[in-house]
Amino acid sequence: MKILTTLSLLSALAFSLAAQDIDETGPLAGHSSHGEAFNEGPRQAAYLIDGTGKVDFKVTTESHNAQKFFEQGVGQLHGFWYFEAERSFRQAAALDKDCAMNYWGMAMANLKNEERSREFIEEAVKRKEGVTKKEAMWIDALAAYLADDKKKDKDKRGDLVKALEAMMKEFPDDLEPKAFLAVQYWLNRSKGWPIKDYSKVEGLLQEVLAAEPMHPCHHYRIHLWDSKNAATALNSAIKAGQASPGIAHMWHMPGHIFSKLKRYRDAVWQQEASARVDHAHMMRDGVMPDQIHNFAHNNEWMIRNLNFIGRAHDAIALAKNMTELPQHPKYNSPSKRRSANYGRNRLMDTLVNYELWTQLIGLSDTVYLSPIENEDDTVKRTHLLGLAYFNQGRFDEARAQIPTLEGLLAKREKARDKDIAEAVKKAEKEKKSKKDIGKAKGKARGAAKRKVDAVNKALAELRVHDALSRGDKEGAKKLASKIGSAPKLRQARIHLALGDRKKAAELANKATEKVENQVLPLANCAEILFQIEDYENAYRKFLALRKISAGIDMNLDVFQRLRPIADDLGFGSDWRIKAKKRDDVGKRPRLASLGPIHWEPSPAPKWKLPDVNGNEITLKDYEGKPVLVIFYLGDGCLHCIEQLKAFSPVTQDFEAAGISLVAISLDTAEGLNKSLTTSGIEGGYPFPLLSDRSMKIFKAYRAFDDFENMPLHGTFLIDEEGMIRWQDISYQPFEDTAFLLKEAQRLLNQTKAPILAKEGEGQTFLSAR
Repeated sequence: MKILTTLSLLSALAFSLAAQDIDETGPLAGHSSHGEAFNEGPRQAAYLIDGTGKVDFKVTTESHNAQKFFEQGVGQLHGFWYFEAERSFRQAAALDKDCAMNYWGMAMANLKNEERSREFIEEAVKRKEGVTKKEAMWIDALAAYLADDKKKDKDKRGDLVKALEAMMKEFPDDLEPKAFLAVQYWLNRSKGWPIKDYSKVEGLLQEVLAAEPMHPCHHYRIHLWDSKNAATALNSAIKAGQASPGIAHMWHMPGHIFSKLKRYRDAVWQQEASARVDHAHMMRDGVMPDQIHNFAHNNEWMIRNLNFIGRAHDAIALAKNMTELPQHPKYNSPSKRRSANYGRNRLMDTLVNYELWTQLIGLSDTVYLSPIENEDDTVKRTHLLGLAYFNQGRFDEARAQIPTLEGLLAKREKARDKDIAEAVKKAEKEKKSKKDIGKAKGKARGAAKRKVDAVNKALAELRVHDALSRGDKEGAKKLASKIGSAPKLRQARIHLALGDRKKAAELANKATEKVENQVLPLANCAEILFQIEDYENAYRKFLALRKISAGIDMNLDVFQRLRPIADDLGFGSDWRIKAKKRDDVGKRPRLASLGPIHWEPSPAPKWKLPDVNGNEITLKDYEGKPVLVIFYLGDGCLHCIEQLKAFSPVTQDFEAAGISLVAISLDTAEGLNKSLTTSGIEGGYPFPLLSDRSMKIFKAYRAFDDFENMPLHGTFLIDEEGMIRWQDISYQPFEDTAFLLKEAQRLLNQTKAPILAKEGEGQTFLSAR
């Protein structure tokens, strides 16, 4: 979005907060002088962004820009853009250190991390003198909620509601207490305070919107009605993105309503808008993708909706992009519900649902779907690979997947039995009753059931295919009774291969129930019904599919197999119907104007710096090969020296992977020499040490705290084309060398993965039968 104001001298406006109780020697290098809470979060300057919501929230400050940044932060809170909201409030504090509400804002942006939030609200309380009554009520309400006491969470939430209600009565013309009260009702609903009167919460939001029709509380109306009556919030779905166009999540939220209303094309539009705004922000400002906590949620949901409307190629491209994103132990890994996990799972789902067996097999040996150290993922990957090989007629390779699953089943059953035995032993030791011992046993068994069942289900389906591949229909029939948890369409095809036309039709028809406006169930059902010569119903399903066919990828086999039906009905090879323009979606911008559809790495700033001998080394010297650049704070930073010593013994491992290392310091040449002589490593560090005494390059890479005018630790992986592929900027240096080497190899090998064509694939084993 258009940048309205950039404050170029903000690095000189260091926080001058009240002194904290710190060690006599002061905080460690890179650590904030204002307390632990200030170590984390964004430490680079904010700027004013066009489109963060119409907010009127006056606070006690004489700084015009501090007021603007504060209101920008409140708008970002309304959009759940917490990372950037904290940055805006920090910027406001840099401009007016004594404005108490800036610290209230930082606390609000960190409510999911109560330790940090509590430290911020304490700073607000310290500055309460001289604030207005309204500001004091905001601060007191949050301070009471965050108080480190023994009061139950449910009671604290109730007290917070009462405080907001009191504020609303005291200041009836103020919109913000009403907006925050409405969202608090919604937040409390699963914490012991269910919403008893939706009309009451709706009334609050309508009062806000009557005064300001484009207030970002449209977000809260969507959440309020999303699971209750989605159609009620359609008006807010139309306006939310337009109300706060600079916040990605505000484009995403209407997708909730459109999805619930089965308007998947509109949901995809909203989610694409969200993805583009997020991508533009992250690429522009050097923020790692999953530092925005709800970013991955949007993109994985977009993939689901792309599948619903038949845009499988776009779904695959986005899923692959999610897996390509840089991973980080804090933000994104296959074990976290973030991009790596979501992207991998949605990629597998799309490939299997659209029967893209060749692509699934091809990607299984690439960075996208190669094995990872996650047992649940191993079960799913092995299962789906087995299906792919069976459907490709590669039976030996398919059967080779079964022993892997059998081994996992034995392992999980053994773990289950051990847990049950230990639970019984513990209950007996505690002299529990026979009934309670039985309960303990049942609880232990239940906890392990999901893991054991997952393997059994996968094995059952592969064993049916195995029997079919051997021509053992009787054996397959017996096994087919055990695959009831498999998707109905896959079951239908198995029963079709077994010659049970009635069961195949029954399952295919069931697969189309409760999935209104989804193309894949209709396409498969129409084809199966056509195969069993139930032409009338096949045509009916096809015609229903054709009404929602605007976005489907016609070159996929699942749609190409419908050609005989289309020919019978006289529609020809491209039987899609162009979508009609809706008149109830509001004024939408061009999607391309919001940002790129996929995240891509950004160019690394160039540098030319002297080494210990005064020789100039430049980034260009590493052109054509990857380089890992470590920004460290000098010989006086003991933690930095520990980092250099951690990377020294593995330098050869990085070099074996084609990655050079270089370290950039604040030291002079004399300081660099000292670092070499005190390293304790014979011959010094095995990589160049460069001097950036001016901190110009530190600032260019954002390894710098603009608020406290101080350098930060930074580690950057730059690829052979000069693009930043991975980064860590922090108050402490990154020392997990094993992780970084593995991650660097993963990122750099992505460009070597085969590019698979989009065309359809050959007939599958089951459909051939």
